[in-house]
Amino acid sequence: MLFRIEGAVAHIVLNRPRAMNALTYPMITSITDALTRWTLDDSVEIVLLTGAGDRGLCAGGDIVSLYRDLTGGGEGAATFWADEYRLDALIACCTKPFVAIMDGVVLGGGVGISAHASVRIVTERTKIGMPEVGIGFVPDVGGTWVLSRAPGELGTHLALTGGTATGADAIAIGLADHLVESARIGEFVEALASLSVTEAIERFATEPPASDLLAARGWIDGCYASDDAAEIVASLAASGEADARAAASVILVRSPTAVSITLASLRRARAFTSLEQALDQEFRVSLRLAAGTEVTEGIRAQVIDKDRQPKWSPATLDRVGAVDGYFADLGDRELGLSTTTRPSAMDGEKQ
Repeated sequence: MLFRIEGAVAHIVLNRPRAMNALTYPMITSITDALTRWTLDDSVEIVLLTGAGDRGLCAGGDIVSLYRDLTGGGEGAATFWADEYRLDALIACCTKPFVAIMDGVVLGGGVGISAHASVRIVTERTKIGMPEVGIGFVPDVGGTWVLSRAPGELGTHLALTGGTATGADAIAIGLADHLVESARIGEFVEALASLSVTEAIERFATEPPASDLLAARGWIDGCYASDDAAEIVASLAASGEADARAAASVILVRSPTAVSITLASLRRARAFTSLEQALDQEFRVSLRLAAGTEVTEGIRAQVIDKDRQPKWSPATLDRVGAVDGYFADLGDRELGLSTTTRPSAMDGEKQ
């Protein structure tokens, strides 16, 4: 991590370029500490999040570390998720403009620290997604909150396939606000030293191209209308759209358990009135998935043994039973973010 204050701008730089800035627990806690200090520092007017290297802002959480922890008991994972989700909520309620530069790859945990910012900048290089179903997990870090609020079933499509959205797609579905050409990001950042966030956006932002994802809403809304994952796959497979049939094939190789829980999570999140409610729900689901074998098997197949042949249990969607138990109250282990009063957002500069 790199932290610095230049004039009125406080910089947070994720600095693990070789690992595409994957988040570790010390990174989470250090960002939390810095943001807490800067919120109380009257000399800080803007908080800016960027990632080192040219590959992307953040590839998500460090899943190799997660695998090691889960195979060794899992208590570290619970602490990581709790503090990560608290940070996501802290970013969302930051009373100063929090500007996230979502250039290049932005996945999983990277979405959590950027998509809840007050000012979200994407570029023509942006690839943003929540690929968790591919490792037997579910969209978390508030992912169910933002995806459940995308137009129609576009968020459901991204969540169940683990697919990615372009910068233009991200703006169209509410994951981002403005597009700045990647070649001009440096100029945009420099301009924040002398311009307000609004002025810098007016100077550097460009009209995004048409969203291919939004253009596909017709078949996506129709195929993903069901609350049953097996029915969704059947609808996709029977579609006259080649992209729909391809989506069915993708979902069928994901964890059936994770796909089913993800769909239920999104449907429940639609009724929520705050990000914090979604984070509390995601914490319940995360802990219960961690107690099983899907996550460790998914990570093993993808990044440990790299055989790309996960042995999901159960192996098919029609064998997944009721998933209500994953959402049950945790009692003393509840995260409890939704019972905490969120600070008032700053007037004026906050977008």
